[in-house]
Amino acid sequence: MEITLTHYLILAAVMFGLGIIGFITRRNMVTVLMSVELMLNAVNINFIAFARHFQQLSGQVMSLFIITIAACEAAVGLAIIIVLFRSRRSINVDDANILKY
Repeated sequence: MEITLTHYLILAAVMFGLGIIGFITRRNMVTVLMSVELMLNAVNINFIAFARHFQQLSGQVMSLFIITIAACEAAVGLAIIIVLFRSRRSINVDDANILKY
């Protein structure tokens, strides 16, 4: 059985859907951050699959940019979570109302 473009697109759609469900339903900041990473990886699969299908390198280059942005997003997101945990003793999204006084 040959793996076609449709297989990659279905895998990416399932991953993106799971990421959206996790982002919307979970209240833990670490889980929300992991859901965003899952969605970015689904987009990477799409870029790589289309780059392979059309025999172009631009999708792979774009995927490298997304991986770089995801690494920066994870570092900044974890730093924000650590600061909020130190000040609020919770990593619940509902407790992160630091802008309200």
